[in-house]
Amino acid sequence: MRSEDFKYLSDDEIYLDSACQTLRPEPVVAALNEYYYEYNSCGERVKYAWGEKVDELVEDTREQVLRFLKLSSREYFTSFTLNTTYGINLILNQLKADGIKQVITTDIEHNSPFIGTIAFARKHDLPRVVLEREPDGSINLDEANFDSALVVVNTNSNIDGRPLGNIREVVKKVHKQGGIIIIDAAQSMAHYHQNLEKLDADAICFSAHKMYSASLGVMVAKRSLVKRINPTFIGGGMVDDVALDSYQLSANSPDHVYTIFEAGLQAWGEIIALGEAISWLTEVEKKSELHDLAEQLHAFLAAQPKVHVTNKQPSTTMAFYYDGLDSHLLAKALSDAGIMARSGYFCCHYYLDHVMHYPPLVRFSLGHHNTQADIDKAKEVLEKVFN
Repeated sequence: MRSEDFKYLSDDEIYLDSACQTLRPEPVVAALNEYYYEYNSCGERVKYAWGEKVDELVEDTREQVLRFLKLSSREYFTSFTLNTTYGINLILNQLKADGIKQVITTDIEHNSPFIGTIAFARKHDLPRVVLEREPDGSINLDEANFDSALVVVNTNSNIDGRPLGNIREVVKKVHKQGGIIIIDAAQSMAHYHQNLEKLDADAICFSAHKMYSASLGVMVAKRSLVKRINPTFIGGGMVDDVALDSYQLSANSPDHVYTIFEAGLQAWGEIIALGEAISWLTEVEKKSELHDLAEQLHAFLAAQPKVHVTNKQPSTTMAFYYDGLDSHLLAKALSDAGIMARSGYFCCHYYLDHVMHYPPLVRFSLGHHNTQADIDKAKEVLEKVFN
């Protein structure tokens, strides 16, 4: 049976696109609605009861994010933005290039960090290196040179969930060689956040809408990173005072350092909903069968004669193509049977098209709303199509 938290989802609707955005459980939707219905107010600007409640709950969410990642508020802070892409670019477009000698990313990155590092390298006339990830997703540290590098990498690929298994060793070597490392954690936070716990990265960017919450971007950054930021994206909510030709940033205060990335009015309801999502996810993953379902579906695909699966290991996200059958047509056939899956290159054009020369693929990405019946139906429909 499907969880009561997703009771709005019909049994004949099978959603397998959680890598794009997860479905929202009832408690998260209720938290968002409660904000709009009961205390719809600005935060950080008002002294009446609604606003004070917003301030309290938003601060709770900032702390919850750090606890979820087991990071200390003495070293890190939480800021909110639009999405992962926006967060990465917000850092790259304001990061001082002083002391940076090279820009490094890898071949299986989402377009956001991949293109973002191209732009940063061009802007500052720096060499850019694209490392080849190993088949298991790791980086060969014997060959990697991180000397004074700006490094931007994911911890799980949005193609097939491939993990950066040696991320802790990568971070350690980057810092030892005088570099900065920014993590794209968009595909890790919902189902693989343990890989990020106590990680000593300079910044971690992710999207709340990929971890069962409302549409929102989240940035967790080291307090020490702020001194390397030249704030050029500035507005209300970021200043304590403004004179004719000058202003005083709120981020100069340790208690308000997060404002360095928060220009203008924030998405208060969405931030509060994220707090509820983290609480919900913490409980649900204790009893979830999600990874078992993923293993079943991966094993089925890997056993099909003409199916090429990009995953070497099971993951909640998996991509494949079938010899002689256009993936977009396959996705349409699945849709006609009530199964929602992605097709194409998933914003990873460089790796999938230009490195691997794959045709467009189909991607299945599972979430906590999925059931055994969903997997059985997907396998049944695929067998009919393949035969």
